[in-house]
Amino acid sequence: MTRLRELEQHRHSLADIREIMNSMKTLAYMETRKLVRFLDAQHTVVQSIEDVAADLLSFYPETLPEVKETTTVYLLIGTERGFCGDFNHALLKNLESTLQAHSVGKPMLVVVGRKLYNLLVTDARMVAATNGASVVEEVPDLLSQAVSELMTIQDKHDGLTVYCLYHDAEEVIVLKRLLPPFQGFLNRPPHFPHPPVLNQSPPGFLAELTEHYLFAALHEMLYTSLMAENYKRVRHLEGAVKKLDDESYDLSQQCNALRQEEIIEEIEILLLNTGNLDESKHKGK
Repeated sequence: MTRLRELEQHRHSLADIREIMNSMKTLAYMETRKLVRFLDAQHTVVQSIEDVAADLLSFYPETLPEVKETTTVYLLIGTERGFCGDFNHALLKNLESTLQAHSVGKPMLVVVGRKLYNLLVTDARMVAATNGASVVEEVPDLLSQAVSELMTIQDKHDGLTVYCLYHDAEEVIVLKRLLPPFQGFLNRPPHFPHPPVLNQSPPGFLAELTEHYLFAALHEMLYTSLMAENYKRVRHLEGAVKKLDDESYDLSQQCNALRQEEIIEEIEILLLNTGNLDESKHKGK
C-alpha cells in the first residue's frame, strides 16, 4: 500500500507541475499575439525614418559625419526569465564568433536580461547591465534604461560605435549597427527629382532624425527579441508538458498494476480465510 500511495502522490505532483507549465505556455503564446501588433507598427515607423534619411542623404551626403575609429559597444538582448532553451547561450556563442571575425580594439558589452547577465557576471568586458522585459508593457522602461547606460558610456568616450545583437522573429541571431546610423544610404541615387524642403539645416535635421531613429530601432529590436523569446518558450514548455504527460501515463499504468496486485492479494486472503473457516466447521462436526 505504501508503494501505491507514493506513486499516487508523485502523479498528483506531476499534475500540479503540468498545470503550472501549461499556464506559462498559454501566457507566452498570448504575449506573442500582442507583440505581432506592436511589431507591425514599429517596423513601419523604422522604415519611414530610414526612407526619410535615405532621401536626405541622396541630396546632402556631406551631412553624414565621417566614420572614425571609436569605442565599440555591443548591446546584447537576452532574457529576463528562463524556460526558453538555449536562447542566451546561442547569443553568447554568436558574440564570440563575431568578435573573432571583427576583432577591433577592446569592445564593451551592455547586457539586457537577468538570465544573460548571470552567464556574463564574471566577464570583464561587461560594463553595464539592465533587467530585461517579461511582457510587452515593460519594453518602454527597459528602453529608457538601455539608452541611459549608452549615454553614460558615451560621456566617458569621444564616440561610440554601437552594435545590437539579438534574435529576430525567425529566431535567427542578427547583428545590426545602431550608431552611427544610415551609413548604408550613402552614394545612393535620389529617388525624387527635388531635394526635401527643410525648416532647418540638413545637419540639424539629421541629428534629430538620428535620435528618433535610435529609439524607434531599439523599440523594434526589443519587441522582436521578446517575440523570439516567447516563441522559444512556447516550444520549450510544450516539450516539457508532453514529457510530464508521458511520465504521468507511465505512473498511472504502474498504479493500476499495483492496485490489481492488491486486489488479487485481498481475494487470495479472503479465499484462504474462507477455506480455513470451512475446514474448522468440518472439524467441528
